[in-house]
Amino acid sequence: MEILAYLLYPLGVILEVVAIVHYFRTRPEMYWFFVIVFLGPLGAATYLGMNAFPDALAVAQRLGGPSRRGRVAVLEAAVEDNPSAANYEELGDLYMGSGNLAEARAAFDKAIAARSDTLDSFYRRGVCALRMGDAAAAVPDLERVVREEPAYDFHRAAGLLAHACAKAGRRQEAEAQFQRAILNSTLSETYLNYADMLAAEGRVAEARQWAQKVLDKERTMPSYLARRERPWFQTASEMLKRLPA
Repeated sequence: MEILAYLLYPLGVILEVVAIVHYFRTRPEMYWFFVIVFLGPLGAATYLGMNAFPDALAVAQRLGGPSRRGRVAVLEAAVEDNPSAANYEELGDLYMGSGNLAEARAAFDKAIAARSDTLDSFYRRGVCALRMGDAAAAVPDLERVVREEPAYDFHRAAGLLAHACAKAGRRQEAEAQFQRAILNSTLSETYLNYADMLAAEGRVAEARQWAQKVLDKERTMPSYLARRERPWFQTASEMLKRLPA
């Protein structure tokens, strides 16, 4: 037993170090720090399983694993024989999930050319254009989606339309769209995009208020939701540090 404990000791230390590093990088609930420190390797293993593993899994899903790459290859071959809107939509979704925005946008172009009666392709093409910095092209796609279905994607489409209008220099339209979006939605993304526009207009106090609203949600949010929202919390913290008090 002593030999086994001797052999396992370095592993326990490594687990604790990894857990503490992850804790200070991601800043989850405070009680996890005490779980790691006072329960030792068992606490570290519990922390990593509950916090680090889901983060790593989410990163792996974003990057795309073998199954995604295999499905992309299958669809790339399928559209040669059957260039249907459904095939191009699925291919665009896979490209988008892997971060290949130009390829995704082109796939949605072809899906719309084949069938222009679905909002999904317009929405995703608009999101791709916005992420690529082409806000002017994103506006008409998102306008179409919001006009036909104002609550599309839990009101995220309305928030992204407001953001696209702001980035395209259409500030009055953006303000009106943001007011409608925040009336119906509490999405952190929408709040921070609104704060970004306010800061760009020199309305610093208002920008800080909306960034703080994002951080205020963390106190009452369940841990599994807080983990998903963590990038927005970090963005809000960085924004508050950047904006003068």
